[in-house]
Formats: sequence, C-alpha cells, structure tokens
Amino acid sequence: MNYDVIIIGAGPGGIFSAYELIEKAPDLKIAVFEAGHPLNKRFCPIDGDKIKSCIHCKSCSIMNGFGGAGAFSDGKYNITNSFGGTLYEYIGKEHALELMHYVDNINMENGGGDAKLYTTSGSKFKKECIKHDLHLLDASVRHLGTDINYIVLENLFAKLEKKMDFFFDTPVEHVVKLENGYKIITKDGEYTCDKCIISVGRSGSKWMETVCGELKIPTKSNRVDLGVRVELPADVFSHLTDELYESKIVYRTNTYGDKVRTFCMNPKGAVVAENTNGIITVNGHSYEDPEKQTENTNFALLVSQRFSEPFKDSNGYGESIAKLSNMLGGGVLVQRFGDLIRGRRSTQERVNEAFLVPTLKATPGDLSLVLPKRILDGIIEMIYALDKVAPGTANDDTLLYGVEVKFYNMEVTVNNDLECCHKDLYIIGDGSGITHSLSHASASGVYVARKIIEKMQ
Repeated sequence: MNYDVIIIGAGPGGIFSAYELIEKAPDLKIAVFEAGHPLNKRFCPIDGDKIKSCIHCKSCSIMNGFGGAGAFSDGKYNITNSFGGTLYEYIGKEHALELMHYVDNINMENGGGDAKLYTTSGSKFKKECIKHDLHLLDASVRHLGTDINYIVLENLFAKLEKKMDFFFDTPVEHVVKLENGYKIITKDGEYTCDKCIISVGRSGSKWMETVCGELKIPTKSNRVDLGVRVELPADVFSHLTDELYESKIVYRTNTYGDKVRTFCMNPKGAVVAENTNGIITVNGHSYEDPEKQTENTNFALLVSQRFSEPFKDSNGYGESIAKLSNMLGGGVLVQRFGDLIRGRRSTQERVNEAFLVPTLKATPGDLSLVLPKRILDGIIEMIYALDKVAPGTANDDTLLYGVEVKFYNMEVTVNNDLECCHKDLYIIGDGSGITHSLSHASASGVYVARKIIEKMQ
C-alpha cells in the first residue's frame, strides 16, 4: 500500500504531525505505525495486590502505545526554551514558543479546557532559591493531570482515526530508502510512502540507533540522566507547588561542580514503575481529580552525565546501573534518607514504621550499592540544599526510589527542517535526541507537518 506520508510512532510528536497534516491537507493519505496498543487497550497489570511488580509484558503499556510514554504521565506541558530540549536551536526561540502555545490551544480545545496554567514569572521563590544557590528556571506549565491528559488523547484519536490508517501492535522492522520515497517493513507486510516521519520517543532509542546505522545517518552521543525519585509529605513542598505546580530547580554541587536538578514534580501524586527495553526504572504520576490524589509529593533528582571520546554509549551506561538495581531489588529499590546517610540499608520494618506511607511497593535496600558515589553525593548535597527552601526535605523518613534514568537517543543530525541527510525523511520528538518533553516533541510534530505541506504546494 502506498501512502503520501507514513508516521512511525504514535507519541506526541507523531500525534501532532498527524493532526496538523489532516487539518491543513485533509486529502493526504496517511498511515501511523505504532509498536504498542491503542489507548483503550493500554493497561499496566501491576495492581499492588495480586501483581506487585513488573511482569515484563511483551509491550509495556506505560511506555508504548497511542500517546507514547506521556499518555500516563502527569500531563505537564512546559512552555519554555529553558529546558525540555533544544528545538529552538533549529527553528528559533520565538517560533518554538509559538508552536508550544499552538499545541497548548489544541489540548485545551480537546478536553483540557479547565486545566490551570502555572508560571514562575514574578515568583518570590526565585529570590528565595538564589539565597541558597538554587536556581528556579523560568517556565509556564499547563498541568492536565494523568486523568485529563487521557481524555485529551481520546478526543484527538477520535478525530485522527477517521482520516488515516492506524497500525497498532505493529513494530517497524526496517526503513528502506527507495529511489523515490521509502519502504516500511513490518512482520505483517511492506508499505511505501513519499515522505516519512520517525517519532519513536525515548523507548525507541535502540531501534533508532539501528535505523541510523542502516541508513548511514550521522549521530552524536547524547547524555544520560541518572538519579532517584524522592517521595515526601505533600505539605513539605506545598508552598511551591500550590503556586508553581512544577518547579524546575538546578543546583551546582560544591564537591564536584555537577548540576543536579529537580524533574517531573507530582504534587499529591504517586510513584510508579516503568519498563524501558526490559529494564525496570521509576517515574511519577499525578491527577487533577481530588479523589485520586495522595498525601505525598514526588519528584526526580537527576544528575546529567555527558561522555567524551572514545565512549559513546551513554544509554548503555544508564542501563547497566538500572540493571544492577533490578538485580539487587528484583525491580525498584527504596531507601529512607535517614538510612542512606547513616550508611545502612533500609528494611521493610523501618519503612513500615515511618510516618510516610509509600505509594509504590518497592524492595527496601541500599542505593549506595547501585549509584556511583559521585552521583549519590550530588543527590545528598541537593537534598540538604532543598531543605533550606522546603524544610522537611531532608527528614529521615523521606523516601528515595531507585533508579530513575532518563534515556536520550543519540542526537540525530538533521537540518533546520528536521530532515536528515535523506530527502523527505524527518526525525522528530524525543527519539531524535533533540526534544525531551511533551511540549517540545509535540511542537516538533507540528513544525514538520507544516514543512511537508509547504514543500507539496
């Protein structure tokens, strides 16, 4: 079957490429290939009762399927160039923000209308952070919540499915360059197209590396973010989260000069496990519905590692540390902060006696046996720094879940149209190594769709 455009990956980049294409060029014949399930069939079997840990499903419903890894995230769209990727380096800062606001409007029109827009502009906490050598990054944040985010995706899919072909549970095995266009090879058949958009997200990083190797697309090594997910009483950070919701705070350690940052803050949320290429790591969710909220807040503390020549496998480095955690804990490890600084492993008895009730069933253990000393020292230093602006962060009962790893694809070499060295082959979203967030990935999808339409006219 021949298509005008084939999109590989139904995460935010792929979704917004498809949306923009049918909005601006409704006569195009489009197909979307997705390795995971449709949205209504995405269920994680972990229920905390009968199934308490990952059972390694063939396709992880948390990471794959319509909506991508962001479908069951807390639905935070950070409208900023300060973090979330380097899309602005290709299309300009003003245009990048313009596209992020455009995506925000589409989300609002498709079920997100009541979601609040938070902003750090004029916040008194910026000055308070600077007093303690902490740096609050500027951003506007639209928080949909996991529940509203799901509704938005349902509505978007209802519009898309009538106007294009979706192939779910259909991993693409190879992308072959033809004299004119491309051939997409799957286990179920072969399909051709004039133009191809690849948007496979972080979970498709290994696949993307293979495709780049087969098509001789230049890449360069990217970073890997390693750390833990912190869980503490919601009251500790309520003065920040009530006003800002998501506070991206960066700290430079005194010991090594490394930057440690907060990431993906989930007020009154829950800690969750996720499966990336068979490796169990940790993440967090939160909901807008008060009935689904908890008494805890969670957020990641991450240290970025970039490597110099000759080492290029930053993802392999992160995977090896995550595998070590899985080996020791059979999945996610958890440790009380008080136990960590006293040099002892946490036990189930000490976790049960704590004032804080964990939202994820994890194995009590010792994170110092997993994380490199440099990274763990930086996390401990950051916790003490945060304790100055949010007293209680460094309490003994604060829980640290490990490990949290943010894998980034090798950064693919593309031009300012996000087109690689092969004409009409576009690489977008987090799978490109250029974007690292829902808003940036979605914006890149809109941008490429417009470029394709422009060239067709």
